[in-house]
Amino acid sequence: MTSRLNSTSAALLGLLHDAPMTGGQLVAAANERLGSFWTVTRSQIYRELPALATSGFVRAGKKGPRSSQPYSVTPAGKRAFSAWLSEPAGTDQSRNPVLLRLGFGANHSPEQLRRLLAGATAEHEVALQQQKESLARLRKGSDGTFAVAAAEFGVAYEKAVLKWLDTVPASRG
Repeated sequence: MTSRLNSTSAALLGLLHDAPMTGGQLVAAANERLGSFWTVTRSQIYRELPALATSGFVRAGKKGPRSSQPYSVTPAGKRAFSAWLSEPAGTDQSRNPVLLRLGFGANHSPEQLRRLLAGATAEHEVALQQQKESLARLRKGSDGTFAVAAAEFGVAYEKAVLKWLDTVPASRG
């Protein structure tokens, strides 16, 4: 069986395996569990949920306060998710805006390079702290070994980026 899922839909179905969630809860869960290696925006989530419901992969629950609506994964959604998991993962592609700009470093002024590197360092220091906090929460919770392993990747990634940023020349030389 070949899935008809894009990566965002698959991520949502994976998160919904844990428990029914509203769109807002899915945003928070995606940031917590996937944020270190996969971004899912609020608009993507709210666009995918109705499509998943139309496909029969999720079931919309009763609307709650402020029109929040929980979604739960259906048996068809579990089968589609399982098929997606069985497919080849594809090629890893980094779309890093700092690397893109740095690739044109010779065109930067010294001040532009300094700001680029300082901004990236500050951003990744904050992200490292967030990843450490997320990892600590996952270790205390019941998300399991694989969620912890993914969170550990987030911590290691942020540490590696910070170490690498320390090696980048701050001027054209």
